[in-house]
Amino acid sequence: MNCPSRTNDTAEQRVWNHNLLLSSSYITIRKYFNVLASSKHVTNSGTAAENDTSSINPRMRSQGEQDTATEKTPDGEPVAPTAPGCEPVSRTRKSPRHFFKSIITSSYLHCTLSLVKFARFVGPGFLIAVAYIDPGNYSTDISAGADFKYALLFIVLISNIFAILLQSLCIKLGTVTGLNLAENCREHLPRWLVVILYILAEAAIIATDIAEVVGSAMALNLLLKVPLVAGCAITLVDVLFLLLFYRPNGSMRGLRLFEFFVLALVLGVVICFCIQLSLIKNQPIGEVFRGYLPSSAIVQSDGLYQSCGILGATVMPHSLFLGSGVVQSRLKEFDVTAGYVNASIPLGSNSGTVEYRPSIHAIRGCMKYSVIELVLVLFTFALFVNSAILIVAGASLHDLPGSSDADLFGIHKLLSQSIAPAAGLVFALALLLSGISAGIVCTMAGQMVSEGLLKWSVRPWLRRLITRSISIIPSIIIAGAVGKDGLSRTLNASQVVLSVILPFVSAPLIYFTCFNRYMSVPVVEVGEREADVQGEQVPMRNSFVLSFFVIIVWLLIVVMNVALLVMVGMGKSS
Repeated sequence: MNCPSRTNDTAEQRVWNHNLLLSSSYITIRKYFNVLASSKHVTNSGTAAENDTSSINPRMRSQGEQDTATEKTPDGEPVAPTAPGCEPVSRTRKSPRHFFKSIITSSYLHCTLSLVKFARFVGPGFLIAVAYIDPGNYSTDISAGADFKYALLFIVLISNIFAILLQSLCIKLGTVTGLNLAENCREHLPRWLVVILYILAEAAIIATDIAEVVGSAMALNLLLKVPLVAGCAITLVDVLFLLLFYRPNGSMRGLRLFEFFVLALVLGVVICFCIQLSLIKNQPIGEVFRGYLPSSAIVQSDGLYQSCGILGATVMPHSLFLGSGVVQSRLKEFDVTAGYVNASIPLGSNSGTVEYRPSIHAIRGCMKYSVIELVLVLFTFALFVNSAILIVAGASLHDLPGSSDADLFGIHKLLSQSIAPAAGLVFALALLLSGISAGIVCTMAGQMVSEGLLKWSVRPWLRRLITRSISIIPSIIIAGAVGKDGLSRTLNASQVVLSVILPFVSAPLIYFTCFNRYMSVPVVEVGEREADVQGEQVPMRNSFVLSFFVIIVWLLIVVMNVALLVMVGMGKSS
């Protein structure tokens, strides 16, 4: 070793760290032996002088001469020579400006790459969010705002938190298993239980479609004076036409175009309510934000009825089937691009065999982005729209005569009179956009339920027509029989029905995600971790803390529904 190896030089021993071959004493010894050798040679030959040093190695002489002129520090201390090939370590530091510039550049590149990757996952969250801003939310939120002003904003917030929690489990279930909730129920539950779940799920979809179809028909009546029954028929045609472009097994480009169309509808609803909020004057901000805190209005009989309606309108059962079935396309795209699966493999299962099972690499690369997108969309767009509906109703309709019993037609009239004529127009436009977008995703969820639970083997367009017809026929009957009178009460009742069905549909979701029996991923090749060895299973069930929290939320929903049914039976709720 020719490089220094000791770093504890002191002022007294500054040459401890020197190379022995270059030390002054060693050079002096070499000079001495060279002189002796030269003298011996002269004695033997008789031709050289005794003190001649010409035979000294020139290299050693030059080094000796260098040694006599040892460098010194400004304090007069000798500086240790440096061994050949060992350059002195630079003590210069980069300027703080250069240091922070490098950090900013690195952070900017990292954020840019993360955003570009995240942009590929934008879309499914908006499809799920549509289920939380449908016309059923209008009816329940407006009734809550008219009766209790801002007091039930706390229920809106809690409902969105529950929705985020349950929808995150849906994404996890669909990502890990490669199947949606309906397909998992068919694969793992007894046949009799699957039939019961299908009846409940279909009832929830019918109750949901009553709100979507009637809401869209009312919006068409307000905007274009179209009769209610004709409006219901129009919603059947337009939704089926738009669903022609939805092909989960088709190209990702077509799927993204469909998702961006739904995204545009959601943004249209958000813009409408931004305009609505801008038209409200002289409302204290502090009173609005206090509505997000718990209040005694929740435990009142009518308040509990309204709270369950908000919960049912926000955490909708059909959205659980939808949320678990819209993530597989991006997982498959990841695996096809990486070469893990063949592009011709279809999604879903066939005769008990899962056709496509996401790889562990696709799960790790996609699930976190899907969950992040879902949380951002639900906690911004969905929460904003539901809060805005209740705030607009509370600010403009609270304490007005007849506002408690007003249906959507009456609310449109009251908004036009109390705020501005443009407020009624914007309200009707937002209602139409919500009805169209919610009808699309409701039909998608109905198709997933029919295919997953019953395994219908018919053409996609015919299956969608049957699914849509099952849901829309009761809506047309109600629209023709009830008309404008009592329509708001019918919509509120449909949302309460959804709240009652919610525990039965969410129970299998929680059950599946809590056990490794269903939430384990087979590893087909060596992965990134030591556990990812071929033939082993990577467990991905919920953690104990998450499982405990989810069960508490589920029990809370059950308790609210039991109390609701008791009050309805005793006639203490409207």
